[in-house]
Amino acid sequence: MSSANGAERELHVAVIGYGKGGEVFHAPLVDATPGLRLSAVVTGNPERQAAVRARYPHATVITSAEELWQRSDEFEIAVITTPNATHAMLARAALKAGMAVVVDKPFALTADDARQLTEEAEQLGQVLTVYQNRRWDSDFLTLWKLIEEGELGRVHRFESRFERWRPTAKQTWRERGGADDGAGILYDLGPHLIDQAINLFGPVSSVYAELDARRDGVAADDDSFLALTHTRGVRSHLWMNALSAQPGPRFRVLGDRAAFTIDGFDGQEARLGEGQRPDSADWGVEPESAWGRIGADGDLRPVPSERGDYPAFYAALRDAVAEGEPIPVEPHEVVHGLEVIEAARRSTRTGGTVDLGESAGWGTST
Repeated sequence: MSSANGAERELHVAVIGYGKGGEVFHAPLVDATPGLRLSAVVTGNPERQAAVRARYPHATVITSAEELWQRSDEFEIAVITTPNATHAMLARAALKAGMAVVVDKPFALTADDARQLTEEAEQLGQVLTVYQNRRWDSDFLTLWKLIEEGELGRVHRFESRFERWRPTAKQTWRERGGADDGAGILYDLGPHLIDQAINLFGPVSSVYAELDARRDGVAADDDSFLALTHTRGVRSHLWMNALSAQPGPRFRVLGDRAAFTIDGFDGQEARLGEGQRPDSADWGVEPESAWGRIGADGDLRPVPSERGDYPAFYAALRDAVAEGEPIPVEPHEVVHGLEVIEAARRSTRTGGTVDLGESAGWGTST
């Protein structure tokens, strides 16, 4: 990507928010992507401001979103990684300020808000995408390849888990806030698991859910289970749990030719959390000890893991903004995931299954 005089052109990026999302998942990836420049981080927290200046001395610290809008002509891209309830509001303001926008998950708190935001971006002719980074997890890419190549045969059941052992809740909005404000594990981890299930097996026709708040002082769910029926018949069972002393397998996928099971988590988050740069030569490579297994009992073989690739998201975003290439995640796809979350909340209130209808979802198939 070069300018008319042959010099390398950089797109200037402002990251709004510097909690875990900004510090671990966005700023390092932006900073390591050729053609993108981490030009500003927006945070009003003095400790976080100091952390930004120490790690990214070339980036300007801006204390409020309002100041960013006033300086919006200095930036091409805004990344929204703030508390969930503010996502739609800030994304809308960034679009109106003339910037392309990345919104961290959840895209919005309701499907209607997400649809409206998508329509506004289309009307403004602006790039709008959602950071569904788990599409580039090593284990998910491995499973995708196995399904595409027919190694499992016809899949009829998909089990997926994000289970952790955190018996004492943290003093954060995400763990202590209410579900109506986007707190709780369904809004935190649900967008990942639901998005992966939909990408693998298509739209969801019905949802049954069990959402519970089990730890002391927790108002929103911290122990959640979703049973999804996809329009093509596959059943997905999704677990999200902060009170799991013995986690189950990350994926357990049953087909009529074989099954695939893999434990643990993709290593990219841990490496980002340690401050490693995502442009290292071995980025996304999983050790053999972390590989999954395919086959039937008594006849199992290890499956080499595909390379995880979180950097692919921001590389695709760069090309979308600079060259008009496809965006990494279509907002229309993510709207259906929010429909599933809303159905899960209704299911918990009523104790029954919620029918989304044959027309639900964005209708992609794999």
